[in-house]
Amino acid sequence: MRTARVCFTLFLFAFLAGCRAHMVKIKLVNTSASSLSTIIVDYPSATFGKDRLAPGETFSSSVKLTDNGTLKVQFTDANGGNHVYAGPVLHKNQEGMIEVRFTQNSATANVNSP
Repeated sequence: MRTARVCFTLFLFAFLAGCRAHMVKIKLVNTSASSLSTIIVDYPSATFGKDRLAPGETFSSSVKLTDNGTLKVQFTDANGGNHVYAGPVLHKNQEGMIEVRFTQNSATANVNSP
């Protein structure tokens, strides 16, 4: 009976060790000298936003990609102008980090996969 419990416990730990979520960290960086507002990050199957990003400020969010598609970012500059950026294609279960760097007029994305 004791051997059965030990075997079951070892099996359970081995099973749980193999289970992990595939996550991508999306990091938003305002490289401009003025604030940005109404930042919307649209990625396959979901969206998140940030109301305001001060000059030099960074904001990060970890997301799980459940589908394939393009990263899209919308934001408003300090003068009220709206901007749209279409970034890289993302893939289901992708891992790593995507850094989106903003100026007042544009955004660029760098993808770092493990």
